Amino acid sequence: MKAISTRISKGIRVGTLLKCADNSGVKIFEVISVRGFKGTRRTKPSAGVGSLVKCRVKVGTEKVRKQIFNAVIIRQKKEYRRPNGVRIRFEDNAAVVVDDKFEPTGSLIKGPVAKEVVERFKTIGKLASQIV
Repeated sequence: MKAISTRISKGIRVGTLLKCADNSGVKIFEVISVRGFKGTRRTKPSAGVGSLVKCRVKVGTEKVRKQIFNAVIIRQKKEYRRPNGVRIRFEDNAAVVVDDKFEPTGSLIKGPVAKEVVERFKTIGKLASQIV
């Protein structure tokens, strides 16, 4: 896991529902915590593209329902700015289920993946069909 080259505005907070973009059996997540978040008193933890979060499954197959997984956010609706001045935003908030070694558990990723995620997690980039 490497550092990200851009400063991403954090558009996803604890309690946000995320769409699952892989074929692991999960349909919709709920963010319950953000890994590595350091905030001031009474602030809700927030995450952005490329962040690692703990998620609870809201909708999915019977095997995975009500379980807790680690996930990496690959898309967010809130726009963020890249160093070259381009502003990027996606149609939805989406994440991918990962294991303890930060490798995706699914075998394919649906939809576009942000370039910042591929910089940080190379194995997600190998499964991505489209990198933006």
